[in-house]
Amino acid sequence: MIRLEKRPEPSKLWSWATPPLAVILTMIAGGLMFAALGKDPVAAIRTIFWDPIFGEFAFYYRGQLLVKAGPLILIAIGLSLGFRAGIWNIGAEGQYIIGAICGAAVGLAFYPWESFIVFPLMVIAGAIGGLLWAMIPGLLKVKFNTNEILVSLLLVYVAEFILASMALGALRNPDGSGFPGSRNFRSYPAAFNDEIIAGTGMHWGVAAAFIAVIFAYVLLARHQLGFQIKLAGQAPRAARFGGVNPVRLVLFCLGISGALAGLAGLFEVTGPAGQINIDFNVGYGFTAIIVAFLGRLHPVGILLAGLLLALTYIGGEAAQSALGLPAAAIQAFQGMLLFFLLAVDVLTNFRVRFGAGEAA
Repeated sequence: MIRLEKRPEPSKLWSWATPPLAVILTMIAGGLMFAALGKDPVAAIRTIFWDPIFGEFAFYYRGQLLVKAGPLILIAIGLSLGFRAGIWNIGAEGQYIIGAICGAAVGLAFYPWESFIVFPLMVIAGAIGGLLWAMIPGLLKVKFNTNEILVSLLLVYVAEFILASMALGALRNPDGSGFPGSRNFRSYPAAFNDEIIAGTGMHWGVAAAFIAVIFAYVLLARHQLGFQIKLAGQAPRAARFGGVNPVRLVLFCLGISGALAGLAGLFEVTGPAGQINIDFNVGYGFTAIIVAFLGRLHPVGILLAGLLLALTYIGGEAAQSALGLPAAAIQAFQGMLLFFLLAVDVLTNFRVRFGAGEAA
């Protein structure tokens, strides 16, 4: 008989061993899935994890690694603060979209004015857009005790409808011959998120992600608010007796996660994506949930997890073109990582025991 026995306290060893073990199990299960699709599993895993860093075109892929990792890290840092406090924002994808729309709208409103203040105004608008979209589930939770998981998730679909409406209507390029999509920001230097160091992939969104990592680390390690966030997640009742204001904490955590998601959307639409279009969102808001948990909700862990998930994006695209793997298989491969992480994480709080249990 196999049973789980509650540990007196969480195991630090398993807490740190869980992420690498989950990655290894994902590689094994993913390899079996690729083999079932008639592909060479060793070649597929090598193409996803090895070739982008050490392969023939590694120089190009390394720049793309930062481009993909930037929004994932930025969104995941915001989500991790709420997750630590037991506040579950699952709608970062919607906040990412709204941030991109608001920032792009400000930039296009100033077109073709070439001024250094255009891009900072777009950054502010992107952050405010994401924050306000996150405030909807936040205010509903503190006023009517609604479930922030359901509200934030459903708002993603509303944001997608708004995105389609903007791409086909208010933000559509008037010189685009009727095709959906806004002007391309690459042709508008004042609003374009160009590389800070040419050829490295380091644009302002990547810089913001590194700043967010430092900010979150200092907040959690050195600030009273960081202590309150951790206390609220670990011992909610003790947090209430300790003077933690639950309303303020909910609004702060949802607001900061929404603002960072909005910033990620703004930096993406003005940089790698280049324009508002119907297919702008690619799931960064949902993938960032995996990044947050794979990084153990720790800023440095999120930084490393973001680079790893970005590697699966880049390597997955390479595997699709080189090996003919379907896009759905790559998405399933990424999803396996979260499921294995949650499964193995059980061992942090429970021991596996064999044999019959003691009588009650």
